[in-house]
Amino acid sequence: MLIGVPTEIKDHEFRVALTPANTHEYIARGNQVLIQAGAGAGSGFTDAEYAAAGAEIAPDAERVFGAADMILKVKEPVEVEYNLLRPGQILFTYLHLAADLPLTEALMRNGVRAVAYETVQMPSGVLPLLTPMSEVAGRMSVQVGAHHLEKAYGGSGLLLGGIPGVPPANVVIVGGGVVGTNAAEIALGMGANVTIIDLSLDRLRYLDSVLHGRLHTLASNRDNIASAVRDADLLIGAVLLPGARAPMLVTEPMVASMKPASVLVDVAIDQGGCIATAHPTTHSEPTYVKHGVVHYCVTNMPGAVPRTSTIGLGNATLPFGLQLAELGLPAAATSNEALGKGVNVYDGKLTQAAVAEALGLPYTPLVEAIGA
Repeated sequence: MLIGVPTEIKDHEFRVALTPANTHEYIARGNQVLIQAGAGAGSGFTDAEYAAAGAEIAPDAERVFGAADMILKVKEPVEVEYNLLRPGQILFTYLHLAADLPLTEALMRNGVRAVAYETVQMPSGVLPLLTPMSEVAGRMSVQVGAHHLEKAYGGSGLLLGGIPGVPPANVVIVGGGVVGTNAAEIALGMGANVTIIDLSLDRLRYLDSVLHGRLHTLASNRDNIASAVRDADLLIGAVLLPGARAPMLVTEPMVASMKPASVLVDVAIDQGGCIATAHPTTHSEPTYVKHGVVHYCVTNMPGAVPRTSTIGLGNATLPFGLQLAELGLPAAATSNEALGKGVNVYDGKLTQAAVAEALGLPYTPLVEAIGA
């Protein structure tokens, strides 16, 4: 199969879908790899390294999209890329369609076979292709939150961990999954006073155990969320429902009750956000202020640390990408249940139930779409 890797063009997106080492694995399995010139530069990989691994270097995105049987990307296509996709072509990338009707309609219209990293799901419930970027985003959420608490960036001027004689900041994390756990680890390491809120009592027991009782845990309900948010210096939204739009757990009145110049980071913004006052921002203009609270809602947070993110993502996606290249999408998706759950659009049909429900569009089971 001919694998195409274009340069990412979303604002401040420096990741790339394949490393030279990943490229070598595809080549060794009998595939061809066509990578756009400069695609790896933001992650520290040169065209010469890709060429040494066996890839062909393409001059532009049009050549990559036009020739490839499967497109590997990091982020969802932006509008100028929609019409570069063609019927029957496999697109393997993050999509987050539940919050993006125009992209969903474009993929359906163009007859693309779109597989979303974030909905590939193991029988255990683990999301193997979302996990590494959730780890990055969770850790980054505390870094950027601490940064924006500095007075020069609009914050209240608090040092997250305090000092002897001066109390630390209160960090409240809504959601105890991969993002929330990684955020808690970093916040605790910086000396903050950390509270994590989750619906699952079993998950809270686990976090209390592995983090040795150093954080506060709260069962998720409206009153607990409202009380914790009111006292937060840094609020982190870390809620995920696989494939679906994120539930809105923090209301606008809750945000309005926060301390002046406090900070919130909504990591769930890719899936619509879990904080009512959040809307997508970019690395170029990452923040805005509403109700006196600094909002950081960048949709591609891991793009700021592309070297780590690219290598971590490549490690995770490689086995699934190789299976797609070897078997083709119909056979790979039907033989691998986890990969099948990743198929969101197939030949004009929407095959992810949570996306269909979020957008109010017709849903077609994958087996029916493949058999049609």
